[in-house]
Amino acid sequence: MRSICLLCIYRRYPTTTATSPAGMSVAKLPAIAVHGGAWGIPDSLAGPSVEGVQRAARAGYDVLTEGGSALDAVVAAICILEDDPVFDAGTGSVLTLDGEVEMDAVVMEGRNLKAGGIACVQNIKNPCVLARQVLEKTEHVLLVGPGANKFASECGIPTVPDESLITDTARAELEHFRKYKTTVNQLFNNREVPLGHDTVGAVAVDQTGCVAFGTSTGGITAKRPGRVGDTSIVGAGGYADNRSGAVSSTGHGEGIIRVCLAKRITDLMEQGVPCQEAADRGLAYMTERVGSAGGVVVVSSQGDVGFSFTTDRMAWAWARGGELHYGLDPGQHTGVSL
Repeated sequence: MRSICLLCIYRRYPTTTATSPAGMSVAKLPAIAVHGGAWGIPDSLAGPSVEGVQRAARAGYDVLTEGGSALDAVVAAICILEDDPVFDAGTGSVLTLDGEVEMDAVVMEGRNLKAGGIACVQNIKNPCVLARQVLEKTEHVLLVGPGANKFASECGIPTVPDESLITDTARAELEHFRKYKTTVNQLFNNREVPLGHDTVGAVAVDQTGCVAFGTSTGGITAKRPGRVGDTSIVGAGGYADNRSGAVSSTGHGEGIIRVCLAKRITDLMEQGVPCQEAADRGLAYMTERVGSAGGVVVVSSQGDVGFSFTTDRMAWAWARGGELHYGLDPGQHTGVSL
């Protein structure tokens, strides 16, 4: 098992300036950043994970450049990831101890701090779409379990069979857990124990300077039925405020909740701390206080982008100014023109 220390915080690619690697000035608005989860991603999933976050970033960026809102962009990006069985969200969600799928998701926009979340929902192909309906069509912030599924029916969101969401990988992971009783720390820092818990998320700032975030997950393998992690908790699984920026979190959900990771980072940004430094400091605090690992993607309302993680790997990508950047391992980044 890989030990966690403050030196394990990976600052991937400095993005707090509006200059491309070639030294050319680029537009800072709009911008989007996505992640496919911070954990010990096995080599067998490394390539597909990076390809998936690239597709998601491109989809969200296309929405932004066509004049769409930040909220439109993050939902578009997350739907790409929810539909990809490589990731633990929507199709590909991991299984509870009872062998069922229970999913959580949340979205939030930074203009009026409106948010919508769902938890422990079943038989929904794109939980982030349902979370947006909570934001737009109710006075609530969070709906859970059967009540959330009933609301989905009222909104005309169709249900899908469990079997369409469950992959052979998810079944194998549950059997692995039952056989070896894998610990949470092994989940997040050991590529040899490929148990999925790769929450997906996106943050964006649109052409008007409005920010938004979205996060979606199937949770952690072999979780107790009814367990709710950080994803759908505003301030933990993410936060968005036009006075600072937006954050989407991934990692050990219980630890993220205990330190209110996303809100901590946006509070630092509102105090004038650059988004990259705020991300690093937020994760360092979580490591110091509760010994938990995780990762974040961050965007400021000015279009600065940052990301950081304290796990073995995190699949990430961001798009801004006609460029796409992506990576997985510490110190790795690739940039291409869109």
